[in-house]
Amino acid sequence: MPHIQQLDPHVADLIAAGEVVERPASVVKELVENAIDAGATAVTVEIQNGGMTLIRVTDNGCGIADSEAETAFLRHATSKIRSEYDLEAIGTLGFRGEALAAIAAVSRVDLLTRQAQAPLGTSVSLEGGAVVSHEEAGCPAGTTMVVRDLFYNTPARLKFMKRDSAEGAAVFAAVQRAALSHPEVSVKFLRDGRQELLTPGDGVLQSAMYAVLGRDMALGLTAVQGTGEDMGVTGFASLPACCRGTRGYQFFFVNGRYVKSRTMTAALEEAYRNQKMVGKFPGCVLHLTTKLSAVDVNVHPTKQEVKFGSEKKVFDTVYYAVKSALEGDPTRVRAELKPSPRLAPTAREDTVTPNQLAFRTMTAEEYRRSAPAPSAERPRTIPAAPADRPSLPLHDFTTPRRPARGEWVSPPPAEEAAPAWAAPSPVREPAVPTGEGTSPVWESTAPPEKEPSPLREPVPPAAPVTPAESAVSAEQKSAPAASLPPEGPEPEPWRVAGEVLHTYIIVEQGDKVLFIDKHAAHERMNFDALKAGHYRPMVQELLSPVVLTPGAEEASALLAHLPLLAEFGFDAEDFGGGSLLVRSAPGDIDAEEIGPTLAEIAGKLLLTGRADPDSVRDELMHTMACKAAIKGGERSAPEELERVARWVMEDRVRYCPHGRPVAIELTRGQLEKQFGRA
Repeated sequence: MPHIQQLDPHVADLIAAGEVVERPASVVKELVENAIDAGATAVTVEIQNGGMTLIRVTDNGCGIADSEAETAFLRHATSKIRSEYDLEAIGTLGFRGEALAAIAAVSRVDLLTRQAQAPLGTSVSLEGGAVVSHEEAGCPAGTTMVVRDLFYNTPARLKFMKRDSAEGAAVFAAVQRAALSHPEVSVKFLRDGRQELLTPGDGVLQSAMYAVLGRDMALGLTAVQGTGEDMGVTGFASLPACCRGTRGYQFFFVNGRYVKSRTMTAALEEAYRNQKMVGKFPGCVLHLTTKLSAVDVNVHPTKQEVKFGSEKKVFDTVYYAVKSALEGDPTRVRAELKPSPRLAPTAREDTVTPNQLAFRTMTAEEYRRSAPAPSAERPRTIPAAPADRPSLPLHDFTTPRRPARGEWVSPPPAEEAAPAWAAPSPVREPAVPTGEGTSPVWESTAPPEKEPSPLREPVPPAAPVTPAESAVSAEQKSAPAASLPPEGPEPEPWRVAGEVLHTYIIVEQGDKVLFIDKHAAHERMNFDALKAGHYRPMVQELLSPVVLTPGAEEASALLAHLPLLAEFGFDAEDFGGGSLLVRSAPGDIDAEEIGPTLAEIAGKLLLTGRADPDSVRDELMHTMACKAAIKGGERSAPEELERVARWVMEDRVRYCPHGRPVAIELTRGQLEKQFGRA
């Protein structure tokens, strides 16, 4: 058995440093928190190469006395607690006394500090935790900490660092959280000599949010204020129509400390139940104030996780405060009445007339007086079909749309007949012979309402035809059908019987019925086309370029993959301040979907990390296929439904890109058993 021995102090310091200092963002977080605890009203953070080569944090706080400058770098040296009783009510951001010691153990540190009443300041240099020099120096009041060559003496940690852009984005995110936690402190952030953030420090949370989150996000928030038992919550939460595709815009603070709390996250999202779109997440900047003794902040080395004395009280306080803010939002009703952007509302079903709105507030007598007089024109009737004309399948009850005046209509595909409104006769012949008393099976003839893009209708490329094959093909065409060799059993006829819940296509085939998830099936069709390289994006130039301000990490991920985004039709560039300028996007994606699509792509890029390029490309294909697919819950043209059903029935689509089945099958026996007919 190996002998037990005490570790060398230097090795012990390196191990302890690993618990506190994970990356440059950890260093910045600890130093900024020390500056705020020192009473600073202005903090400047400067980094180079993502913080790996240089981190400089300057504040105008109280400074450090010359006699205590070296003591500050010893383990468990702190000015914020004195006894065990102080641990029961911690009101400062830092208190463990390990931050400076951990940072100094894995880097080269220079300290320059002066107290306001002292005539001269102090300069201390350390390397690997050991003091190299200690002397007097002239400097302004406050403290400047310079950290160089992070992890220079711990190569095991250094090799796990990400790219400079990713590490810099994490530092930026830490600075943003500090600025939102204390709006009374002016925070400036410089990356590689360029200023990316400056908050006014006027003590107004809205000012800090405007500087940190950007104009679009700040204007999409509503004020939140509420009180509970021994606690209160203030801040802002996003309107239901302004929710984002990730939780990256959720900021929770407890007594001025940024925390990650599952309880507060659950309370926030529960307040949005049935008010936001599926797959969207609310954003917020919420400050919870409670008794210091009611929360334990000493449960994690990074102090980002806390433990509450009563989780239920915290949940109720946040939930009811956010719920009340949403119910009092005057735009909530208008957002609920907004029609889907993909559906063109018809006057019969989707148009809300003034009389319909007035009906909700008028009495019955007032509504009758305001209603328009009935028209004298006789209602239009649909003539009955001739007796010898076969009945149409269920999904053909809707007459194909005639083109509007001046509208360009693409010609129908070669394998499909001309539309009913363009053909000499509207009568169509059945695709297969049917017996008496049976329903005929029909081929779809109506063209799509608009020319389908390559992503909407993936078509495999035709193989080149040799002269010999061409001659054989012509000979086969001239030969009678009976002389053709059999190709196997004829597939059983099927027909599209309709659509339910604007989501599932019903297909009848013999003695079975199939329910097809149109979104999942179409998503797989698009993904297969992307994987096969058949998709060439039809790029649409935007009349007004879209400016997006995602989170710092999301912006960094997108900027690092601009060439890959260009392959999928996104022409984006760095707009400064953590923003992106999008000049063009794929034609399959609506303008209002550009921001959510890029946010989703950024989230997947962050998850893949250093994965191989093929994995990153597949993740982008998943997102593009999903965004361009038919949406569940939205009305689709019969031609689109039949096209999707054809791919499923021809066994070209079985599962969506995420592995879910696209169709389920019910037999006649299963249905009869449910109705007691078996």
